[in-house]
Parts: sequence; C-alpha cells; structure tokens
Amino acid sequence: MKNETILQEILTFNGNFVENHEYEKYETTKYPNKKMVILTCMDTRLLELLPKALNLGNGDAKLIKNAGALVSHPFGSIMRSILIAVYELQAKEVLVIAHHDCGMSGLKAEPVLEHMKEQGISEETLNTLAFSGIDIKEWLHGFDNVTDSVKHSVGIIKQHPLMPKDVPVHGLVIDPKTGKLDLIVDGYNG
Repeated sequence: MKNETILQEILTFNGNFVENHEYEKYETTKYPNKKMVILTCMDTRLLELLPKALNLGNGDAKLIKNAGALVSHPFGSIMRSILIAVYELQAKEVLVIAHHDCGMSGLKAEPVLEHMKEQGISEETLNTLAFSGIDIKEWLHGFDNVTDSVKHSVGIIKQHPLMPKDVPVHGLVIDPKTGKLDLIVDGYNG
C-alpha cells in the first residue's frame, strides 16, 4: 500500500536522523525567539518559502496552519492556540498570513461533498449532520476575496474578548511564487 510505503520511508529516515544526532542543530525552547505567533495556510508552497521570506529559523515563531489561514470560529482550536501562545508561550504579536492563489479562494461546498460521497460518506451521514444543526455547506465554504478574508480573521482575533488589547494583530498576504508580502492590516495602527 502507498501509505505504508510513505510511512516506512519516514520511519527509516527518522531513525537515521536521530541516530546521527541531526536534531541537535534544531534545539531550542518552546518559547518563540521573535515573540510572535503566525496563523498561515497549510499550502505546500509555504512550507519552506514562508519562513525564508520572513527570515525565520527554528524556534523563532509559533506557527499555526489550517486551510486558508482562517479563524472560522471565535472559540475553535485556532483561536485557542493563538490565546495559549500569547498567555503561556510569550508571543507578543500575532500575524495572519494568507496567500494568493489559495485553494480556499472560491471554494464551494458541493464539489467537496461529492468527493466525500465518492469516498464512502453516505447521504445518511450528511443528513444526520444537517438534522443536528450543522450547516455543512457553510462549514466547507471557502472565501471569495483573500484580502477580505485576512481582514475578517484579524478582526476576530483583535476583537476576541479574551485577547489582550495591547497585542498587535497584523494581516498579510504572501505570493506563493516569490514570497513577496503585501501588508493588509498594520496591527500597530489600531
């Protein structure tokens, strides 16, 4: 099976990594050196590009990733992670960094639901969720404009009742080809 091959490749590499003490060059503490927490997208193009474009090394920032760099619920796991970074892990600033050409841009729920059905999720399961009050189409919907999406997520974070008012929350959009950052919200100015 393909997954077993991928897993075995990872485990073999990891065994060599540990045996050769390659981890030593990455040793740091749990506190971010640059005192920031970043919410960004899970896009594969950002895995190495984003840290390089921001001059970040291992240990410099808390990094939270999800589809679209979205804060979709004020009391979900993303917001909880941001608050923990601020209150317990010495983060003093928050950056929301979305990107151009995002898969969540213009994402409609219908194709996702069709793919779910193709993979064995039954109509009965979807109906149970709907009858339980879950709007699965809204939950799966992406965003229409990346700039507006960043402003929205920054607003949720900044206005959260548990977020300290003196913590700057910045909003940016990165180009996944060049790494160029566009400033959308300057958290130092309100």
